[in-house]
Amino acid sequence: MTGLLLVGTAGWVLIGILVFIGMVFLALFAPAFNLWLQALAAHAGVGMLQLIGMRFRKVNSQMIVLARIQAVRSGLELGTEELESHYLAGGNPMLVVRALIAANRANIELTWKTGTAIDLAGRDILEAVQTSVNPKVIDCPNPAGGKTTVDAVAKDGIQVKAKARVTVRANIDRLVGGATEETIIARVGEGIVTTIGSAETYKAVLENPDNISSTVLAKGLDAGTAFEILSIDIADVDVGDNIGAKLQADQAEADKRRFQAEAEKRRAMAMARAQEMKALTQENRAKVVEAEAEIPRAMAEAFRSGNFGIMDYYRMKNIQADTSMRENIGGSGEKPQTPNK
Repeated sequence: MTGLLLVGTAGWVLIGILVFIGMVFLALFAPAFNLWLQALAAHAGVGMLQLIGMRFRKVNSQMIVLARIQAVRSGLELGTEELESHYLAGGNPMLVVRALIAANRANIELTWKTGTAIDLAGRDILEAVQTSVNPKVIDCPNPAGGKTTVDAVAKDGIQVKAKARVTVRANIDRLVGGATEETIIARVGEGIVTTIGSAETYKAVLENPDNISSTVLAKGLDAGTAFEILSIDIADVDVGDNIGAKLQADQAEADKRRFQAEAEKRRAMAMARAQEMKALTQENRAKVVEAEAEIPRAMAEAFRSGNFGIMDYYRMKNIQADTSMRENIGGSGEKPQTPNK
């Protein structure tokens, strides 16, 4: 009886172990089995151990298998190791495979190494391939920046507002390290400003707007960028403000204020000088009064010393009277001051 009990216990333990192994098998192989079967049906075989290894390495096995299937069905030989390595590096294997397929269909030379490098650089490799096949149009300036026209001033001082559309095609070889669309927009805008600024009059720009596009296009603005400029078309040209007249008016206003300030300065200096002269006049008058006050003293001293007699005094009075009479006849109206006795 005891033996049967031991046999029954061992049986249950064995069953539990088998159930555990079955659960582990299902956990590991069940998700991978569907992917393995899908790859097998598409003739893009992926090993079961490889799928299990992807699970342990935390790789999106479904993306890897789908990318592998698309590559094989399109005639591209890409192994799971390459796809998995690019995924672990932070790339998007599915996007690169789709870009390779599009490039292959369009007879564009694009290798797996170049595609992964572009993808890891943060560029949209699929969009780049599509742009190589179907060029896109870039507005200059970019409306997202808040400006809708490139403003420049001709030599006659009239402002001209222009809007350009640049048709570009992606250059796959220069996607890594090449400048972006912002550089194209900045260079085209600079070329438009230079061309308008060198025009003699604004009328010349309005008459031949194609001169702007041809001049700008001849500058080779796509050098060092990830694009090739196919054409530059002037979409719109408008006349703006008379900047020259405004600058002249502003300069005249500034000159007016400067001259007013200088005139005010001179007026203030003149007023100060006038006050100084008034003070100097008062000072001189005081000296005259002081000198006149000394005359009676001098005359008295002359009388005492005998240098000035009574007849001299009367002759002086007669001279003063004659002088006063002549002044009254002449209409001066001023009377000489008589020294005090």
